[in-house]
Amino acid sequence: MIETMHLTKKFRVEGKRVVTAVNDVSLKLEDAKVFGLVGTNGAGKSTLLRILSGVMKQDDGMVCIDREPVYDNPESKAKLFFVPSDSYFFSTGCPMDMGVYYQCVYDTFDMQKYLKLLKSFNLDPERRISEFSKGMKKQLSILLALSAGTRYVLLDETFDGLDPLVRQAMKSLFANEIVSRGLTPVLSSHNLREIEDICDSIGLLHQGGLLLSSDIEDMKLGMQKIQVVFASEEDRKNAEAMLHILTHESRGRLHTYTVSASREETEQKFRGVPTVFFEVLPLSLEEIFISETEASGYDIRKIILN
Repeated sequence: MIETMHLTKKFRVEGKRVVTAVNDVSLKLEDAKVFGLVGTNGAGKSTLLRILSGVMKQDDGMVCIDREPVYDNPESKAKLFFVPSDSYFFSTGCPMDMGVYYQCVYDTFDMQKYLKLLKSFNLDPERRISEFSKGMKKQLSILLALSAGTRYVLLDETFDGLDPLVRQAMKSLFANEIVSRGLTPVLSSHNLREIEDICDSIGLLHQGGLLLSSDIEDMKLGMQKIQVVFASEEDRKNAEAMLHILTHESRGRLHTYTVSASREETEQKFRGVPTVFFEVLPLSLEEIFISETEASGYDIRKIILN
């Protein structure tokens, strides 16, 4: 398990001004589950991932893998593979060179698997990486990470530059690795929609602080979207008095609510309310985040780019 406790990192800009990149972040990332880290550019995602991977030392707090500190600890670092947003490759190197290099770094690196993956994605093992497109370089980085055999893979701006078909293929690879060997991926993105279909839990980072971190299924079970036309205005007022309303929109007589409750609780409350039309609808992850953050005084539409 990866765990952080009150993690804080500050930088001095232009010699004077101090910027807090990561502000008192505490997280527990469960094994063999996909954790998504979402936030706009500058939210602190890259800094947090560098601290989690032991590349950078925090100013305050602690980050541990299996209860052991990560920074300056080779045994902990051997359990993870970090893919930054701009991956480093040898200037004149080819995919085969990078495979040989990581085979020396990680005892668990599977060269046979790596070559098989390169073939599946039509990446020439002998071609210079400098000739690759941005998307091809991102593919190569992910394939190296999955071939390293580590328990944890941390990827910054995971699917940036990948076309939709390759993106889905990569998500399938992650799913297979989770099932076959218990891989724990930590995926970051500025785009919620890019990663919502693969993540088990998601954390929303804003200005270095964690606004929200929760299991997706728990969020979906505890929140409902309702569309209803009431028989009368009095019925509307009576119903609203019984509900824990997070958001409310109305168009004519049609009212749309997001409420904090289970589906069963919601349906039970409306059984005694006269309505012309009533329906409980599935919530998208974006709608859940909008409701949760607006209730905390934030507007996710200004925080997450779609």
